Amino acid sequence: MENVEDFMRNDRNKKGTTRSKRRQMGLSCMLNTEVGAVIAVVRRPECNPLYSLTASEDTYDSSLISSLRSLRSLIFNPQQEWRSIDPSIYLAPFLDVVQSDDVPAAATGVALSAVLKILKFEVFDEKSPGAREGIESVVSGITSCRLEKTDPASEDAVMMKILQVLTGIMHHRASTLLSDQSVCTLINTCFQVVQQSATRGDLLQRSARYTMHELVQDVFKRLPEIEAKDRESDSESDMDDDDDDDDDEGGGLEYGYGVRCAIDIFHFLCSLLNVVSIVEADGSTSHTADEDVQIFALVLINSAIELSGDEIGKHPKLLRMIQDDLFHHLIYYGTWSSSFVLSMICSTVLNAFHFLRRSIRFQLEAFFGYVLFRVASFGSTIALQEVALEGIINFCRQPTFIIEVYTNFDCDPCCRNVFEEIGRLLCKHSFALNGHVTSLHIQAFEGLLIMIHNIADNIDKEGSTASLGAYPIQLSEYRPFWEEMDREDDVEAWVEHVRMRRLQKKKLLIAANHFNRDNKKGLEYLKHAKLISDPPDPKAHAHFFRYTPGIDKKTIGEFLGDPDPFYLQVLKEFTDTFHFQGMNLDTALRFYLESFLLPGESQKIQRILEAFAERFYDHQSSEMFASKDTVLILCYSLIMLNTDQHNPQVKKKMTEEEFIRNNRAINAGQDLPREYLSELFQSISTCAFSLSQSTVSLDMSPSRWIQLINRSKVVQPFIQCGYDRRICRDMFACIAGPSVAALSSFFEHADEEELLHECIEGLFSVARICQYGLEDTLDELITSFCKFTTLLNPYASIEETMFSFSHDMKPRMATVAVFTVANYFRDSIQGGWKNVVDCLLKLKRLKLLPQSVIDFDALMDAPTTPESGVMSPSDNINHKFGSHRVSSMISRFSLLSSEGMEDGLSLGSEFEHNTKMIKMCKIGSIFTNCSNIPKECLQSLGRSLIFAAAGKGQKFSTPVEEEETVEFCWDLITAVSLANVHTFHIFWPSFHEYLLSVAQFPMFSPIPFAEKAILGLLKVCLKLFSAPREDKQAEELIFKSITLMWKLDKEILDTCHDVISQTISKILIEYPANVQTQIGWKSMLNLLSVAWRHPDTYDVGIEALIALFSDGTNISRANYASCIDCAFGCFLAKNSPVDKKKKILDLLADSVKLLIQWHRGQYSDPGSNGGTASYGTNSSTEDNLRGPSSANYNMNLFVKLGEAFRRTSLSRQEEIRNHAVYSLHKSFNLAEDLLFMPSNCINYFNLVIFAMVDELHEKMLEYSRRENAERETRSMEGTLKLAMELLSDMYLQSLKQITESPGFRTFWLGILRRMDTCMKADLGQYGPSTLSEIIPDLLRKIITQMKEEGILEPREDDDMWEITYIQIQWICPPLKDELFPL
Repeated sequence: MENVEDFMRNDRNKKGTTRSKRRQMGLSCMLNTEVGAVIAVVRRPECNPLYSLTASEDTYDSSLISSLRSLRSLIFNPQQEWRSIDPSIYLAPFLDVVQSDDVPAAATGVALSAVLKILKFEVFDEKSPGAREGIESVVSGITSCRLEKTDPASEDAVMMKILQVLTGIMHHRASTLLSDQSVCTLINTCFQVVQQSATRGDLLQRSARYTMHELVQDVFKRLPEIEAKDRESDSESDMDDDDDDDDDEGGGLEYGYGVRCAIDIFHFLCSLLNVVSIVEADGSTSHTADEDVQIFALVLINSAIELSGDEIGKHPKLLRMIQDDLFHHLIYYGTWSSSFVLSMICSTVLNAFHFLRRSIRFQLEAFFGYVLFRVASFGSTIALQEVALEGIINFCRQPTFIIEVYTNFDCDPCCRNVFEEIGRLLCKHSFALNGHVTSLHIQAFEGLLIMIHNIADNIDKEGSTASLGAYPIQLSEYRPFWEEMDREDDVEAWVEHVRMRRLQKKKLLIAANHFNRDNKKGLEYLKHAKLISDPPDPKAHAHFFRYTPGIDKKTIGEFLGDPDPFYLQVLKEFTDTFHFQGMNLDTALRFYLESFLLPGESQKIQRILEAFAERFYDHQSSEMFASKDTVLILCYSLIMLNTDQHNPQVKKKMTEEEFIRNNRAINAGQDLPREYLSELFQSISTCAFSLSQSTVSLDMSPSRWIQLINRSKVVQPFIQCGYDRRICRDMFACIAGPSVAALSSFFEHADEEELLHECIEGLFSVARICQYGLEDTLDELITSFCKFTTLLNPYASIEETMFSFSHDMKPRMATVAVFTVANYFRDSIQGGWKNVVDCLLKLKRLKLLPQSVIDFDALMDAPTTPESGVMSPSDNINHKFGSHRVSSMISRFSLLSSEGMEDGLSLGSEFEHNTKMIKMCKIGSIFTNCSNIPKECLQSLGRSLIFAAAGKGQKFSTPVEEEETVEFCWDLITAVSLANVHTFHIFWPSFHEYLLSVAQFPMFSPIPFAEKAILGLLKVCLKLFSAPREDKQAEELIFKSITLMWKLDKEILDTCHDVISQTISKILIEYPANVQTQIGWKSMLNLLSVAWRHPDTYDVGIEALIALFSDGTNISRANYASCIDCAFGCFLAKNSPVDKKKKILDLLADSVKLLIQWHRGQYSDPGSNGGTASYGTNSSTEDNLRGPSSANYNMNLFVKLGEAFRRTSLSRQEEIRNHAVYSLHKSFNLAEDLLFMPSNCINYFNLVIFAMVDELHEKMLEYSRRENAERETRSMEGTLKLAMELLSDMYLQSLKQITESPGFRTFWLGILRRMDTCMKADLGQYGPSTLSEIIPDLLRKIITQMKEEGILEPREDDDMWEITYIQIQWICPPLKDELFPL
């Protein structure tokens, strides 16, 4: 086995050796061919007849020929592989030809081709001995190529070869050995070819530029691989001595090019931006930027940044060059360049933003402020505006651009609101003022949508568990508004810090407004808003004066010049905010004076200039000025010069010599350099100081740029951050109003379907954002889009509205959009509900809604817990509308396209098509799936529906239309209430207030409003009682509203008696245990009494009452009285079943057991803790029923029960009367424990028994006086007999307790009086009464027992015996002797 492996290994080695030999032979042949070709061309003079070279062959047998022949002799006799041979050996002969002045162009071209082949064939590599010297020699030879004996055509060919060789050099593996100088030489040579090709053929020019592009790419492609050898050596201190450390910038490599050449090349590219061309016209000469060169330079700069990536920021000199040189040129030329150049500038800045934004914070702010915002304004041409807008939109397309711009600029009180300006600019350009949508409008609108979608997608991220809300923030304590915070320390704290600074920025603008009107009030507001400390901090005042835009400059100057020690410190802090490094005196002073208006008082001017002189002197690196006094004197001199040169009243102007002479010996006795003073004079003479408050420069002046660069060195770099829900909400709040207006305007004027769909997508994204505390914005959005539905147009007829729905896509899209928003974002809609309801009612009048919008069965069957809500299983919609639902929601709008409409019309009628559209709106789910809707939104919805039901804002053409509308509104109110029944006690108080308000409307009519309200409220009532509830407030609220409605028109109870009876009966039969309050029971039993008025509902009411009394567990002392009143009502009904009435009487009699139970259990019944209420009854015991807390409460209830029996005993039905008497007797027998007190017994007899007897007697006599009433008279007589027997039995049963009462004598006389009345009853025309037949027996029975028990017997101290004797003589004389024998 080992032999086989050895054999295979030897075989592979032999094959490798064979291939190597073959390659070496091929390279030798190639070199031999190239040598022969060069020699042949060099020796052939006729190749270039232009010069008529006729020299002999010996003339060319020079050193060139010799070196080539020497190379040929070595080609096929190499001692080693070509890769191991010093490349200078075979490169030098060809390079000599290239550099020779005597050879023709053809020979140069062939020699260049030979060098190119050597490079491409990789005869040597970076590891070959002498590779560095060899590749350097190629560079030296190519860049030294001379074309002395060539014609233009040949020269172009040679230059093409040179370009190819330059590319070959940089693509060669040994190119990494090139020095920085060599690479720069290559680039310079290539650029020379670019310049020379400008006047030649287009092919050469394109090739030269392409080669230049490739060379720059090769250089900067390698930059990420280079680590700086000593980046600290490239620090700030090296800026002034760049030439001294050229040799030290090796790029971290022992050999080869590195950062140094990248710096030089980049500097060269930046300088190309400033190339100007001289234009002569009309005898004058002007200098303009060479646009072609600028574009070329920008392309190369873009490539450099793209290939280097963020590595370019790791090399300080390169970074400073981008921060200063590059951006200065970009901002300067960006304001007035062509559209092409501006587009390239925008691309360059975008690339820099990608990789270097941490280091170019203020450069980005300046670029947007001085370039993009200015160019995109309406003062520029349309082409430039489109380019600027596209540049802005490209930035907005970057994932984190808008959040980073907002946090870095809009939340910094010292910066401008870049994000807000972008949003408002896009909104402004989205408006089609003339009604015609142009490409500019579309472009701006798409940019606005990008911003909105970006915010929406990040504020409503999937998987987020954060709650909806506005996330409010307030200034509770003083915090320096100019101080920044590092995000890396604490992200959560940083978010709050950023939001706080944004709030501070807003308040600073308010303070500036107050300050401009009254500076004292402005400063007081600063203190009130916690923007300055108490006691005041000079630094806070200084930063307020320095960075607050719009503040009055004259007032600032007066404060800064104030001699008060505090304001002297403010002046120092104010001046310390300026950075004058690198500025000339005139530039620094000019910039300083632009921030305020210099006061007129000389002492104030001196204080201000002294502060400036000290700051400027401290920032100067040179030793030109001996002291700050020199600066102060020179400042005065410059201000005087400015007045002299630019004041029209000064006729004789100061000359330069006079100015220099006036400033002699001011520098500690020495003169300042004459050149420096001359430069100052020219600067002031050319451009005056800005000493006017109205003078505001909009250009990036040199002073501003230097200040920007200096400030960027001391301020926190650009913060890179991700999205936070709280910041996203604040971001959109800045542009919410303009965004909604822009969406509405664009939707109004756009006609293309695609654009309309984009509007709808934007609407949904805005709604998603508005979930987080921007309810007003969502309401505004809904209001705006509702007008596009054409449903709210009061002047459009039904036919016109229907036509627009059928033939215009825009109303259909708007309608579906509005109701979709109402479906998915109902939790955030408040005032917008009114428009939604109005649209809905219009659809109802148009007959476009189905007969049943709400599925009440599903609502009634749904659980009532807040967790489960009342969501339909088929439409389980999350309260947060995540981005994953956008596409599914937008897809439904495809059905509204013109094609879809045409298809629909071809398949069915217009009405069917509109019905399909309405079905897409899912109107029912808006109200049935709103179980989680917040209180404020629910109140707004309820108010809109209740007011609409009352007719506010509605016009009804017919009573039928009015009734249908009111019914529909109450169906919706009911659906909303059912869906939120678990929070009924929270939202219904407001609903009840709305009902009270409606009842006070001037033209309000309770019919049909109250009728439909009763029906809806009863459904809610049934839902409320279908499950146990801990709170009792909901129960009281619902019955309070029901009572209010039927009191508006009492006939409503009879109109709705069927529903009322069915609902109340179901509650009493199925859910009586869930009724907890006294007002609930009272209201429910009162409503149940409606059933007694109508034969068709009587049985339903009776069954409910029977079920309630039969069970008994739900009857309490709190509702017992109401139960009695309700039961008594059923006895008054005519033509009602007797057996059921008797059943009720029996149950009432048995209910005494409950009274006994409560009495024995010391009031421990379920209703013992119920509230008290006054009962609406005619009972004589009303004043005694003071509530469950009364000691005699149970007895009072028993009396009330007896009174019910007493009143029932007057019924027209004899059977019922007699049964009532029987039930009264039964209840009395059961209530022995309640009657143990004498006062209770006597009170019961007086109120119940005696009253019943008296009333029956009176009723009997009344019937006896009527014609043809003998039957009724005799019937009543029979009942009276039963009553008298009841009186006798009950008296004897309670004899012991009664006799113990002090009022027994009076009580006994009352019995005798009623016996006498009955004994002597006269029925008139119907003959004598039969009562006289039973009275003697009853008296005999009573007196006998009283005598037996010793109650009635002769006593000296008691005259009852005598009184009874006398009364018996009157009543029934025959009994006297029997009962009172002598």
